[in-house]
Amino acid sequence: MNLPAHVTPDQMIFRKTHAHTGRRVSVSPGNSSMRHLAYGRIILNSPRHSESFSNGDRETGLICLSGEASVSVNGIETQLGKYDSLYIPRDSSIRVATKTAVDLAEFSADVAHKYPLQVVRYAEISKDPGLKFTAGGPGCTRHLNMLLAKNIEAGRLVAGLTKSEPGNWTSWPPHEHAAMLEELYVYVEMPEPALGIQLVYQNTENPELVTMVREGDAVLIPAGYHPNVSVPGHTISFLWAMAAHREVEDRQFGVVNVQRGFDTGATGLEAGRKKV
Repeated sequence: MNLPAHVTPDQMIFRKTHAHTGRRVSVSPGNSSMRHLAYGRIILNSPRHSESFSNGDRETGLICLSGEASVSVNGIETQLGKYDSLYIPRDSSIRVATKTAVDLAEFSADVAHKYPLQVVRYAEISKDPGLKFTAGGPGCTRHLNMLLAKNIEAGRLVAGLTKSEPGNWTSWPPHEHAAMLEELYVYVEMPEPALGIQLVYQNTENPELVTMVREGDAVLIPAGYHPNVSVPGHTISFLWAMAAHREVEDRQFGVVNVQRGFDTGATGLEAGRKKV
């Protein structure tokens, strides 16, 4: 699948998506090249300590990046701490509150069916080698955390967290999965002066995007190979979220096409694939 002809580089990156208080949806099918996927942040502190909203026909995933939150979904309350996640079915009334401060990433996608409310504790993720694992080798070592993946029942959403070793590449070897999944990256936990370089391309001689990325930036990947690299001495750290084009059927992690010339071995994603 090719990038839409009308998509320009400035439409593929949204800067400083964490620079607000309250709830803000930065990326949606209405303002971007995404067909299904939306992304926002819920950042609460005193005096703004709660937000309420409904998700309509969109399944929603919340990932706690820092602090603690109490999330009520149709009257069912759940406490979230760092890296805990919550899958919320469509047609839900949601209230997020904190007694101190909290930063939540919010991902959503339209779905036809309703799947159950599910809580994912990071403490449990950390015990499962199929959900928390290291991939790559010299120069491209990274640590993956599958937060909303094969461990939950959902229609389109898949999401997780990747952290590289300092100065290393991730999403390596270069791969793409546009026939099944669209994706976006949200850079987190990269305090100044940390930065990285993100590429999105189908042809190395004419890349669609080559840009520096920093904390809070979101890069959209509707199609194309999408490796990135951190500067020496710093890690590159990002949330990744994908939405399947065909509900349930295309919701598969690690089924990728590797760029020709680099397709000589394992991708490193095998541990995260669904068990057949």
